[in-house]
Amino acid sequence: QVQLVESGGGSAQAGGSLRLSCSASGDTYSRQCMGWFRQVPGKEREAVATMFTGGARTYYADSAKGRFTISQDNAKNMLYLQMNSLKPEDTSMYYCAATSIFCRGSYCCTLQTANFRYWGQGTQVTVSS
Repeated sequence: QVQLVESGGGSAQAGGSLRLSCSASGDTYSRQCMGWFRQVPGKEREAVATMFTGGARTYYADSAKGRFTISQDNAKNMLYLQMNSLKPEDTSMYYCAATSIFCRGSYCCTLQTANFRYWGQGTQVTVSS
């Protein structure tokens, strides 16, 4: 089992920055891939950024490229999402997620929401114009 707890959400002005944090615990094998996802009411959950924690390989949604950075601190079992140049359309509930490196017979550290098995409770980000 894996436990994930997000923090760092809040309010920001457009153009501002926020850093989300995710504290992870539990089975290390099931945390080989970790990522950040977001969801607004009435829409499907979408990937923001994911990474292979064993080699720091990263993947970004087009909406996040150049503005957001996913990173980790393995010694502290922490995952981060640095969000810069925030836009009102970044307003959403942000979730930390984890899964093993292989799932359903394929490599899982990608932007596929369905690949991720473990989820945090989410942290709200609100960006005002």
